[in-house]
Amino acid sequence: QVQLVESGGGLVQAGGSLRLSCAASGSIFSINAMGWYRQAPGKLRELVAAITSGDSTNYADSVKGRFTISRDNAKNMVYLQMTSLKPEDTAVYYCNANLKSLGFKRDFDYWGQGTHVTVSS
Repeated sequence: QVQLVESGGGLVQAGGSLRLSCAASGSIFSINAMGWYRQAPGKLRELVAAITSGDSTNYADSVKGRFTISRDNAKNMVYLQMTSLKPEDTAVYYCNANLKSLGFKRDFDYWGQGTHVTVSS
């Protein structure tokens, strides 16, 4: 099976920085794209940033210029470097991967359990 595990969340003051990491493991054949989503209480889950295996990136307007997504294809990992954090960035951050596993030929989305990010003012 495939597993995604996030790490790096925590409590940080406004204006600070934090780096989130996500490791994909298991019976992976190929990864098409990986990304980060977040969800705050009472709000819908939203895309924060995404990156393809070819390094094309996409960011939510609210984080452009502050967050940077990167990946290490050899390690099946994706990172989210967050700077100039604001209280409105407070949310549970989820790692996502669109990939093919060894036992299923079609593309499929996998999700991590989430990591909490709290930004105090």
